[in-house]
Amino acid sequence: MNDVRIRPAVHADLDAVLAFWRSAAEGTSISDDRAGVERLVARDPEALLLAESEGELVGTVIAGFDGWRCHLYRLAVSPGRRRQGIGSALLAAAEERFVRLGGRRADAMVLVRNATAQHAWTAAGYGPEERWRRWVKPLAR
Repeated sequence: MNDVRIRPAVHADLDAVLAFWRSAAEGTSISDDRAGVERLVARDPEALLLAESEGELVGTVIAGFDGWRCHLYRLAVSPGRRRQGIGSALLAAAEERFVRLGGRRADAMVLVRNATAQHAWTAAGYGPEERWRRWVKPLAR
């Protein structure tokens, strides 16, 4: 794990991030395109955190803070590098960011069918909030 460096993404990273998500992330999102990720980085340049090892992208997390709540998305680690502390390092960096910004509680988007992710989130101290249900409405067509 000592060879892993965590840093915010820059515009030059975005194509690599999108390719990485296709191979390492579970599922896809309506925002998983160049324009969506460009908007994220333009609005909050420190929200998209990357984990790199020897110049290779090995993990990501989006640590979004809207001034009210702390939201985590797209925690993904290269399949061959899982269970090496990369996800934990990304979450620690995200949580440090939230604390610096005044955040009080973080929530994470985790697919119900992704048992591997649920185990990782549980190990990191997160748990499902059974009193709430996420409601969505796509705005783009």
